[in-house]
Amino acid sequence: MSNKPNVLLIMTDQQRWDTLGCYGNKVIETANLDWIASEGTVFESAYSCTPSCIPARASLMTGMDPWNVGILGMGKGQGPMSYLENTLPEQLARAGYHTQGVGKMHFHPQRSLFGFHHTVIDESARQGDPGFISDYRRWFDHNKTGDYGFTDHGIDWNSWMARPYHAPEFLHPTNWTVNESIRFVENRDPNKPFFLKMSFARPHSPYDAPAFYYDIYDKKDIPKPHIGEWSAMHDVKKDAAFPDAWRGKRSEEEIRRGRIGYYGNIHHIDLQIGRLLMYLKKKGQLDNTLILFTSDHGDMMGDHHMWRKTYAYEGSTHIPLIVKLPKSMKSAQIERSAAPVCLQDIMPTILDVAKVDIPDTVDGRSMLPLMQGRSTSWREFVHGEHSTCYSELQEMQYVTDGRWKYIWFPRIGTEQLFDLSSDPGECVDLASNVAYSSELIGWREKLIAVLSERDAGLTDNGALVCQAGKPYHVSPKYKERIERAGGIVK
Repeated sequence: MSNKPNVLLIMTDQQRWDTLGCYGNKVIETANLDWIASEGTVFESAYSCTPSCIPARASLMTGMDPWNVGILGMGKGQGPMSYLENTLPEQLARAGYHTQGVGKMHFHPQRSLFGFHHTVIDESARQGDPGFISDYRRWFDHNKTGDYGFTDHGIDWNSWMARPYHAPEFLHPTNWTVNESIRFVENRDPNKPFFLKMSFARPHSPYDAPAFYYDIYDKKDIPKPHIGEWSAMHDVKKDAAFPDAWRGKRSEEEIRRGRIGYYGNIHHIDLQIGRLLMYLKKKGQLDNTLILFTSDHGDMMGDHHMWRKTYAYEGSTHIPLIVKLPKSMKSAQIERSAAPVCLQDIMPTILDVAKVDIPDTVDGRSMLPLMQGRSTSWREFVHGEHSTCYSELQEMQYVTDGRWKYIWFPRIGTEQLFDLSSDPGECVDLASNVAYSSELIGWREKLIAVLSERDAGLTDNGALVCQAGKPYHVSPKYKERIERAGGIVK
């Protein structure tokens, strides 16, 4: 038997940082995640550097910055998550771990393993490969209790709409994800430590919490969206009319319903996570398991008249990140850290705790010294970006340390500055306030220093260069990786 710890990586889809009790939310009920937080470290300034599904997950899987993994978003010129090298499950498998992925993977091709010994997947409605049917979809159709489909609630996959789940709760993908995770732990190789990535498809829309959870939040005073002094630019009626709108103001009741469904999905996930924790405890595996909880990115949920993700704002980029060390290591673990961290740091942290060599390709850093309160040099800020996706208006670059945030919009050549310490909802843009000119210049220079290293036309002579009318920004690293593997860049 190995003396290495098990690793449980719990990932939700599109969950913003402020939707957990341990992050200060007084309305939502997240008892199991709050317990993990009480036993571990809460990272208060964790960010998704490319806040949409594919690029964020690629960075997590490889520990690489977006530029080096070669995927800068889900927009123009960006490729799928394919031909990944030196991945987290690959390194753990080589070190003797039994590796399993359950839930949303978003790989290409969809049955790719990238180091997992096996995956059991829920890909919502995505059919990237001819004839592909996800394991969840096949299970749903086999076990449903009537003549209905898994999308008969009538809500699309990026919609602001919400309603209670239309089918019996046991058929919800959240339950299925935990069922399959428990099945893996039950049937795994007992002679090896396990690595389980349990990846939920919610609270990403559809906001379809089972009725029990939906009803709880329908009776509560749900927080309203943050609406900035600058937000009117996104109050566009024509855009808002689209059922999958990326921006635009819906009615207060519609926004509230969206948030009810979103909160209900998170509460549902939390109780289902509790099932797995109880099972691990019953089997005597809980104390010897490294547990990490995070999300790929957030959800604007109507903040500043915006929906979904890909934006530089807190609702989109600021994510939860909680790490609970195995019992043998947690005596010195600190409760909270304000250090700016990102998804790239998860892979080296896991490998460090498991005493597995970290590949030279990894850009992230192990958070173990931070968790143990050891003196260590750390990055001053996180740099994030996203290519054009819904609109050129929102292609962005940002830098933040969790206290200040500077945003640059390359396609329109404008910038914003927020004091997150006093304005966590980013309601007051300080970029044009002369009293903050030194802060603006300082943060702009930080971004320029990062982008100048690329020599990709984003900077010139120490200044940012507007990209209006220019070709879409892509990383050459993507093509290099595909060609190295003998693939064809499409």
